[in-house]
Amino acid sequence: MPVLQPRPEELEPIERASRDELSALQLERLRRTLAHAYANVPHYRQAFDARGVHPSDLKTLSDIARFPFTTKADLRANYPFGLFAVPREQVVRVHASSGTTGKPTVVGYTRQDIDHWANLVARSIRAAGGRAGDIVHVAYGYGLFTGGLGAHYGAERLGCTVIPMSGGQTEKQVQLITDFKPDIIMVTPSYMQVIVEEMRRQGLDPRDSSLKVGIFGAEPWTEAMRRDIEQSAGLKAVDIYGLSEVMGPGVASECVETQDGPVIWEDHFYPEIIDPETGEVLPDGAEGELVFTSLTKEALPIIRYRTRDLTRLLPPTARSMRRMGKIVGRSDDMLIIRGVNVFPTQIEELVLQQPGMAGQYQLIVSREGLLDTLEVRCELLPQAAASADRQALGHQLSERIKNLIGVTSTVVVGGPESIERTLVGKARRVIDRRK
Repeated sequence: MPVLQPRPEELEPIERASRDELSALQLERLRRTLAHAYANVPHYRQAFDARGVHPSDLKTLSDIARFPFTTKADLRANYPFGLFAVPREQVVRVHASSGTTGKPTVVGYTRQDIDHWANLVARSIRAAGGRAGDIVHVAYGYGLFTGGLGAHYGAERLGCTVIPMSGGQTEKQVQLITDFKPDIIMVTPSYMQVIVEEMRRQGLDPRDSSLKVGIFGAEPWTEAMRRDIEQSAGLKAVDIYGLSEVMGPGVASECVETQDGPVIWEDHFYPEIIDPETGEVLPDGAEGELVFTSLTKEALPIIRYRTRDLTRLLPPTARSMRRMGKIVGRSDDMLIIRGVNVFPTQIEELVLQQPGMAGQYQLIVSREGLLDTLEVRCELLPQAAASADRQALGHQLSERIKNLIGVTSTVVVGGPESIERTLVGKARRVIDRRK
């Protein structure tokens, strides 16, 4: 299906700016953000003072490395509104994490924050090939999760017609896609796989749907999954990145003409890559933990937020701003099995390379005595179920995991749809029974 390529006049001037122009804007906004946080957030005033730095110490962009990091623990310690830099009455919306492992992290937005957010998601959808008048099917969850409303306001800002479906009700998702004929779907990649399965269950060919572009985010996904979704659904799959602590979806987004990694909207966010162990800033191109400082947020300015996402910064291509590589994992999601570092995305890549295998998988980590064990559960595509030798496929995948990742595993190959599906959001890829 044809997807619109942007014309130069359709881009905002900042998307074509020189590096010097962009750096000057970043420095101005960074100084303002540090001063705003220091003056209005007791946590930042105490953290800066303890580090022996003051906002006036920022003379160049590299001076940001002198300032302290912010972590998710800091947000929880200041629950619910302790990190807000404006009076609560000026906060027009609040979002929060699920809080399944403790107190939720709470973020707030002023009217201007919401306006910037909508503009950046609109920019992201345009980068993906969307235009005013397109129909956008939003299957991200609505509510406290930032995905649904973030996508919704951005699509409206671009001038699109929005279908606010949210997650779940997969049969109805397919019905509305069939009847309303949207051009774009915004959803997690794992739930897109579920929608494709439901289309096939209803006797529909997913490649015949009206969808031209899928804007996928909210969880790490690999190039192998991109190829799988594009082939099965007949659309262009682009990556959108964001997290609620920094803003929500639209912190970075991929351009459909290149599909070479999300462009970081550097006029609003200053990125760094650090060594996750030492905190040392690494050069562009080196793999490490992604850190963000907001440049325009009023309600919740965030200073050097440790995302725990592992990636690298790449030079500009389709826009004037730097890109980020695919997220290879999260430093806090990394599994250490018998001394070997294992990321779920590494397993995903190998599963999707196996002929006859579906993209669904699950890792079960247990401990027998003093030794960790890894069980990889995956499943067959319906067309391969009758003829496949499951034992042979499992042995073959186990050997590849051992040879390429370096960890011993037991692979269980189940029938189609034998692995639990996510119905409203992110897939549950890991069950760690050691904890």
